[in-house]
Amino acid sequence: MDYLIIIQALWIIIPAYIANGFALLTGGGRPIDFGKNWKDGRRILGDGKTWNGLFIGAFFGITGGFGITVVAIYANNSQEFAFLGLNDFGRFPVMIPIIASICFGALIGDIIESFLKRRAGKNRGQDWIPFDQIDFILGVLLFSFLMSGFLHITGLSDYNWFLKSFSIWHILTLLILTPFFHLFANFVHRKTKPKKGL
Repeated sequence: MDYLIIIQALWIIIPAYIANGFALLTGGGRPIDFGKNWKDGRRILGDGKTWNGLFIGAFFGITGGFGITVVAIYANNSQEFAFLGLNDFGRFPVMIPIIASICFGALIGDIIESFLKRRAGKNRGQDWIPFDQIDFILGVLLFSFLMSGFLHITGLSDYNWFLKSFSIWHILTLLILTPFFHLFANFVHRKTKPKKGL
């Protein structure tokens, strides 16, 4: 696989990684499910999915996305880095809804997975491979696809950003590499998490 495909795919997904990371770090507060149980007696989502995590995570992901858009524009206009073909998310103003769809797509994909995980009888923190690893990528792909289509159909964008940005190879790259990043991040988190009673 061409290394440029890997770089381009990972570049597009940076805002989602930022959003997910900050959702984890800034979580806490009121749960999205308000502590309610589903009809099966289990929590709808669980304490790990909070309004703080959703909106603060999205805020930092979107902010980071704006930052890397500026980097992409400068890189694409330079002789040294133009060959990388870094994505500029459609530039301003299209980049605003595109990046927002990536960040909220990642977080809502994780929320939907949490709901399904509870229905499958899995507890919070219990592994559910491969869904734990690809939930947010699927959310990113779905939400950015829908947003790109909406912007194009309504004439707010001259082209469909999703179809221009994602080839089947970009999508496969994300689906293959993301589980490894997720498992590594979980390993590091568990190793660095303070043990209770110490």
